[in-house]
Amino acid sequence: MESAAVHIPGPNHDIEKACRIVAETIMMVGSRIQPGITTIELDNIAEDNILSSNGKPAFKGYVVGNLEFKHSLCISVNEEVVHGVPGARILQEGDIVSIDCGVEYNGWFGDSAYTFPVGTIDKSVQDLLDATKESLNLGVRQAKSNNKVYDLARAVQTHVEKHGYSVVRQLVGHGIGTHLHEDPAIPNFVPPLLQRSYYPNEKLRKGQAIAIEPMVNLGTYNVRTLSDGWTVVTADKKPSAHFEHTVLIEDDGPVILTLMD
Repeated sequence: MESAAVHIPGPNHDIEKACRIVAETIMMVGSRIQPGITTIELDNIAEDNILSSNGKPAFKGYVVGNLEFKHSLCISVNEEVVHGVPGARILQEGDIVSIDCGVEYNGWFGDSAYTFPVGTIDKSVQDLLDATKESLNLGVRQAKSNNKVYDLARAVQTHVEKHGYSVVRQLVGHGIGTHLHEDPAIPNFVPPLLQRSYYPNEKLRKGQAIAIEPMVNLGTYNVRTLSDGWTVVTADKKPSAHFEHTVLIEDDGPVILTLMD
């Protein structure tokens, strides 16, 4: 269940530090991605970096229902959309792999994701990655005070669908601060009228932080969850891409706290 949104007093060096650890961890893991490495090896690299930076892995120990997530990263490969569980899977040439990382630092949270190619990938899949990353950037541009949630959603959805892809409906972005998941929900699509009570079109306020995270599929937007209770996959088994930034809302525009060098 999401917690109420928290106003972030500025400058807040703790949320900035949490987000910096996230970005550095994703970049470090990305530099190690190659054919032959296992997803659990990548998870171990991430956890070592988070702990050595005096952060805590935000996903490790996260509980939903009766399920506890036991790893530091969500690692999702090919048709896996999000929440993939690290393990013995060996990455292969031509795969794509989404690295989703959350960190707590002194009670503040950062969250980001990036989808990497493994070696050389098909052009059609690279185009999917490019369009998803572009849609995130377009959504971020709308993250400024007095804009509304649907301004972000519309920017993402329009760009994605213009390129012939689909935006996942069952999963959305979120507010972030002293909890990993806070209000408001940040959908990547403008909800139909009957769903708008689930995703209110809230006005964005200076001092809020939000996690914007397009999840974009090559085929249908329909997804399902595997028997592990965590891994979400595309219903048609076609590839999915996921990019995410934690963004601070300011009067003169967004500040990307998880910007990667």
